[in-house]
Amino acid sequence: MTTTVSDPTGVHRVLAPAGTLPQAAERLDTRPTLWPDEVRVRVRRLNLDAASFRQLCAAHPDAGDRRRAVLDIVAGRGKMQNPVTGSGGMLIGTVEEVGPGSPLGLGVGDPVATLVSLTLTPLVLTDDLRDWDGLSEQVPCDGYAILFGRSIAARLPADLPESLALAVLDVCGAPALTSRITGSYADAVVAVVGGAGKSGSLALAAARAAGAVRTIGVVPHEEEAALLRSAGLADAVVIADARDPLALRDAVASAGGPADVTVVCVDVPGCEGGAVLATRDGGTVIFFSMATSFSAAALGAEGLAADVTMLIGNGYVPGHAELALDLLRTNDGVRALFEQRIEDAR
Repeated sequence: MTTTVSDPTGVHRVLAPAGTLPQAAERLDTRPTLWPDEVRVRVRRLNLDAASFRQLCAAHPDAGDRRRAVLDIVAGRGKMQNPVTGSGGMLIGTVEEVGPGSPLGLGVGDPVATLVSLTLTPLVLTDDLRDWDGLSEQVPCDGYAILFGRSIAARLPADLPESLALAVLDVCGAPALTSRITGSYADAVVAVVGGAGKSGSLALAAARAAGAVRTIGVVPHEEEAALLRSAGLADAVVIADARDPLALRDAVASAGGPADVTVVCVDVPGCEGGAVLATRDGGTVIFFSMATSFSAAALGAEGLAADVTMLIGNGYVPGHAELALDLLRTNDGVRALFEQRIEDAR
């Protein structure tokens, strides 16, 4: 490289278009040589986000084609950013080199999970994904990734299986923001759409821990309802198609709503209107799904004359990794649900 000048945002790694941040870039520079504030990680597993994996499965029913699609995206863009959903995921690996100016506090040999999206992380895969069967969001691999000065990474906990820690850290922004917003209401009623999923189950646990007086888990069918009931994470479990706005509104109302806080954790489009209708005036809707249309949410709320605050869950809240891991360690229902999800994916 011809310069030792870098920016902590990673813009020095953007190849095109010039002037964009790495997440918005079409292609990133993936050369392994580090600028002073960077870190290189030897990657051993990716965790594709749910919306991206769902789209890949729909577009490529054959697992081999799915594998090739991921390889082509990474090779073409220098990062894992699904061109249809715009989303990526995160990774785990081992730190193999640290620039002398890195502020991340990492050392060579540290096992880490990156807490920033693959959509902005320079990534090279070197093993042709030969060990991935294409059937799970978790992708064993070999390669390397580059972290910037403003990237976030957490050392993997020694007391948890790697696959379990990865699954939790992938969605750790959801419970942290849910906790913060729940705590801002007195006697909050919290509804979580997709409550039996990974982010949804953590959001329910976080809401209860933050003082919610009633938690409502919304799921699409009886199998998910039974899973959530067995975990004991919600005071009420209701079944509704979140894409049907009136059905979602009525289901939440029947369980003690409307909600002060509605958290959307499903990976399908079309849930915006129902989430707004399920929330009382003065309440808050948190969208944690990459399938959300934020224009539909904003214009739909306007058209309904709904006085609600709408938040985009951006995946980062200070202390989010520690909070999520503590919920897993201390809540048997959360842990059982996560372990079941991982087992089902095998």
